[in-house]
Formats: sequence, C-alpha cells, structure tokens
Amino acid sequence: MSQALEGIRVIDFTHDQAGPSCTQMLAWLGADVIKIERPPHGDRARRLWNADNPNLDSFFFLLLNSNKRSTVVNLRTEEGKEIARRLIRDADIVAENLGPGVMERLGLGYAAVKALNPRVIYASVKGFGSYGPYSAFKCFEPVAQATSGAMSVTGEAGGPPLVNGANIGDSGTGMHLTIAILAALVQRHSTGRGQLVEVAMQEAVLNLTRVKYTQTLATGKPLERTGNRSSTGGWSDLLRCSGGGSNDYVYITIPPDNPEMFDAVTDVIGRPELRTDERFATPPARAKNGAALTAEIEGWTGRREKREVMKAFAGRGVVCGAVLDTAEVLADPHLRERETIFDLEHPTRGRFSVIGCPVRLSESPVAAKRAPLKGEHTEEVLRSLAGYTSEEIQQLRDKRVI
Repeated sequence: MSQALEGIRVIDFTHDQAGPSCTQMLAWLGADVIKIERPPHGDRARRLWNADNPNLDSFFFLLLNSNKRSTVVNLRTEEGKEIARRLIRDADIVAENLGPGVMERLGLGYAAVKALNPRVIYASVKGFGSYGPYSAFKCFEPVAQATSGAMSVTGEAGGPPLVNGANIGDSGTGMHLTIAILAALVQRHSTGRGQLVEVAMQEAVLNLTRVKYTQTLATGKPLERTGNRSSTGGWSDLLRCSGGGSNDYVYITIPPDNPEMFDAVTDVIGRPELRTDERFATPPARAKNGAALTAEIEGWTGRREKREVMKAFAGRGVVCGAVLDTAEVLADPHLRERETIFDLEHPTRGRFSVIGCPVRLSESPVAAKRAPLKGEHTEEVLRSLAGYTSEEIQQLRDKRVI
C-alpha cells in the first residue's frame, strides 16, 4: 500500500525546528524529502543539547528529521547554488525557514525558484512574515509566544507571564505550514501552477490562542492569567495525589454546562453531600470557592496514585488526566500500543525511543525510518536526482562544495 504523498519530492532548506517539523510530517506521509545542510557540520540542530555525547547527533535533531535523506551543500559557492537549482527543477516543494532575506541573497528566493520550476510550491516560515513593520525581525519560539498573546495568558494569577512548555511557536508553525502546502498541492492539481505559501510564527501561535480572545472581544479588557483554574465559569484544578513527586497530580475540569460531572466526582470520592453544600451547589459557586473544593477532593486523591485517580474519574465520564512527566510518557502503555512511541535502532545512537507521526490514515500506512546522518545520501542524491557523474561528485568534494 502506497503512502499518501508518495511521488512528491521536497527540497528542504530548513533547520532547527519550525521548518523541519513541517518537512518531517511530509516525510512521514510518504514524500521524498532531501534535506540540504550547511558545511561543515550540517544543520546546527545536530549539535544542540547533545551534552551526553558531543560527537553524536543530538536527540533534538533526531526527533525532527526521521524519514529524510540528507546532504551537505555549500550554498555560498556558485557550484553549490547550481546543485540546488538542479534539484529544484524536478521538485514539487521547496521549504525554507532561514532568516529574513537569506534565500534571496543566495539567489534562491521565490522569484528565482519559480523561474526554474513554475509548478513548485515554495513554502516559507518567517517569524513575522515577509512584510509589515516586524518583517525584518528574527523570531524564536518564546518570541512568537510573547507577541501572539499566548504568553500573557499563561501563568498564575498575580504572577509573571510564562512560556508554554509545548513548542507551539516552532512545531505549531510547522503544522500550519504543512496544511498550507497540502492545500497548494490540491490547487496545483487543478491549475498546474505552484505558488508561494508563507506562515508567520507570530500568526500561527495567535491562531492557536484565538479562543482566549473571547473575553477581550466581549469586554475590551485583556484576559487575566488564571493558572490551572478555569476562565470560563467552570471549575478546574490540579489535584494532589500520593507519591509526593513534582508531577504527582491529576488535572480535572468540570465545565459549567456539564454539572453531571460534579455529581460523578462526588460519587467517586464518596462525598455525595458536597452536591448540596452551598459553596459547591452551582457552577458559579464552585468557581468562586475553587480552592475549598480542591481541598475537599484532595482528601480522597491525596491517598491514591495518579493513574488510579485518572482511571476512577475518567471511567465515570469526568474530563481529567494524570500529569505524566517526560519519562512516563515515553513508557506510557497507551502510546506504546498505538505505536506513537516506539523503539528504534540507530547506527550511532543505538536503541532509543522515538516519538512518531500522530496522524493516522487508514489507506496510507505511516512508518518511521532511521534518522539521516550528515552527508550519508550525498552521492545517491546528486547522481540520481541532479544528474551528476561520479567524477563530477568527486570534483565537488575536492572543492568542499559537498
């Protein structure tokens, strides 16, 4: 059975996370992704956060670049630019997330690429987009969160804004770019033409944050931080469980329009009298007296392990979840059964756990392969895709172009 994007070729000039998360999704779905890396060490992500062994590719890099082929090309030389142009002529997608103006200075901006291949879809990530007052500014994950409003609504009441632990600025932007690319592929099927698709990191995070703007639209006032408490009139909180660890909690929420969940909670903990307690009898009362309600429920949860608590509440239809730390997630039996997390044998890293594709298509199997090594596929790529002979490839190596 073929994969959904089989036959689609991607020339990938991305690095770090926002771009590679997009091209990895395309690779997971079957596209042939050719990753172009810079000399002498390739994508700088290979050396980020690899203090455990500085001589090996970092897990940061490996988690974002499985299923791709990789080659090093010096795009600052004319020979390197010619390699890129030859690869682009037969590509379906060109992806980049370099700094503002970098691709244009290399002669590989959209206008130049379109002239080489009018059918190509040119996918670009920029921190603040290609125009507007901020367009020349650089952007990393926390900056996207700060300028989108996301950071302002994250944190405890009365405390400072906080960075969200999930990489919504980088990988969130990458997923938005994937959506744009797939839409452009569908449109090309009817028009025969490619196009430029662009996602700004600030705007991608704003899109993920948009529900938080409901109160501001209604009142004109900024939304205050509420921490783990609900800002919608219901009750929600972290419940301490046994163990005493920093993550021994279950998060629970009871929306104001689902009062039956509160009844279920009182049944589970054996405290049905809380339903008629005037402090908790209605959703507004529960919201007002949230700390007192948390204390009552923790009398039961504090004596039980978090997975036991999650199973007891969730089994009665209550929306809740144990706070799993990163080590617990990698061992989670649910994710293991679904093969979202699985073990992979790598030629230099050995056996390690991989976080795989979250997308399921019934007619298109998704399989993870090993992550590429620097320059591993250079000769194969240049010979089969760009038409170079072995002698020409050796000459490029002698000149340190590849």
